[in-house]
Amino acid sequence: MRLALVITCGMAVACSSALAEEAYLDDRSDAASLVKSLYNAVNRKEYARAWSYFSEPPASSLEDYAEGFSGTESVKVRTGRVAEEGAAGSIMLQLPLAIEAHASDGSVRVFSGCYSLRMANPEIATDAFTPLSISSGRFSASSAKLDESVPANCDGGAPLPAADLLRDRAIALWEDAFAQSCQRMEELTAEERTPETYDLSFRYAYETASDPEHTAKLFRFPCNRGAYNESEVYIYGDEFNELRLLSFATPHLDIRYQDDDFDKPVDAIYVIGFKSVGELVNSEFDPATNTLHSWSKWRGVGDASSRGEWLFRSGEFSLVRFDVDASYDGEINPRTVVDYASGP
Repeated sequence: MRLALVITCGMAVACSSALAEEAYLDDRSDAASLVKSLYNAVNRKEYARAWSYFSEPPASSLEDYAEGFSGTESVKVRTGRVAEEGAAGSIMLQLPLAIEAHASDGSVRVFSGCYSLRMANPEIATDAFTPLSISSGRFSASSAKLDESVPANCDGGAPLPAADLLRDRAIALWEDAFAQSCQRMEELTAEERTPETYDLSFRYAYETASDPEHTAKLFRFPCNRGAYNESEVYIYGDEFNELRLLSFATPHLDIRYQDDDFDKPVDAIYVIGFKSVGELVNSEFDPATNTLHSWSKWRGVGDASSRGEWLFRSGEFSLVRFDVDASYDGEINPRTVVDYASGP
């Protein structure tokens, strides 16, 4: 069972909050979630809970275990792809991971290694059931960055494809960067946290058709959900396996209504600048045209709304069209306020 402290807020699309401490996480549904729960307990100084995730004591006593974290301010964790095998009524798991320990004196150390986990097969359990737990762990110091320190495997198994590792790093970046602003994250299963992934190819503007194409990845993650809107966030992975969060240009609008009354017709819509947003509403990526589309309803019937279109070219997404229907008149009658799609 997963328990989480969730911040609620009124929203048509997005909201954000700040926590004084890391939100409570207790999830034994899979190996990665259990390990994240372990370090969640460590970060919250809940060492008895952290101790409970082990089937074999990780120290001579709980007091000694807690003392081992006396100089630790916080811990970050990155997990790799789990390997699973069955053995004598048990499910055995090997989870590669890396941890970044921030000490209270300001120093930072990175460790790379693996956890071995075990769970009694629930299909053959009788009067007692042993949940998923950590049986052992082995780590060594790493001189690389946290994301680069996750082993490709445990115990010399076959390495994972680079694309899978990049996706797993994208998931970790999403979880870190949007933990507070993407409220849906708390309700998603491990499988649902797997992003939609798109392959991109392009040439830079200064290159010609004879130059080889560059490749990249686009990762689409769910973020927030309201009564009639959902939002998504996007992470871009370049050909060098570097990740970055995407933000999108949108027009800053000054909308004038007759008699300053929202229920009356629109007098004028002015674009008074541009702003950047990290979430797109009801968005979809069309790989055939390399275009992102969004449609944000201003109310449930959808008569008032805004639509955006961003084209991927030369390695970047740029706004090429934006339509606004600002009248609450029960009709669909948008006005185009930005149009670079039709050409000069």
